[in-house]
Amino acid sequence: MTAGQRRTLALLGFMGSGKTLVGALVAERSGSSFFDLDHLVEHEAGMSVADLFATGGESAFRALEKQVLPAALKPGAVVALGGGAVMDDDNWALITDRATTVYIDVPFETVWLRIQKLPGRPLIAGRTEQDVEALYERRRNRYEQAEHRVNGERAPGEVAADVLKLWSG
Repeated sequence: MTAGQRRTLALLGFMGSGKTLVGALVAERSGSSFFDLDHLVEHEAGMSVADLFATGGESAFRALEKQVLPAALKPGAVVALGGGAVMDDDNWALITDRATTVYIDVPFETVWLRIQKLPGRPLIAGRTEQDVEALYERRRNRYEQAEHRVNGERAPGEVAADVLKLWSG
């Protein structure tokens, strides 16, 4: 099956789960286009996600995310979804209609360690570990509705290999 004939591959999971890195690897290995939904939002807004949150709040970010999502879900493309994009029921319906969904499953403890090292995460700014874990738990139910799940605690290349097998499959 060529990239143009494949359904979109949508990677979901919490921030720090490796969606962008794994998605880029899968796209490179399969010769597919790669889209990171957060980067598309930044391009559309003309500012970083952190600046968008600072000026318009989460609602402005989510509105732009919803606006750019349909264009990202091109047949044969790999899309790293924002951690919260799937929480909107309309977004989820569109994603599941157009894409093969893969949840990159990483336990909260690992995610927490990873996101502490990452700059520009407005959803965790000023929040306690318990607050972020509560957000993780709220989102996890939706993540678990994905068609496939992979263990994201391994090396990115191993995770990408598993995702590619599922998508090619």
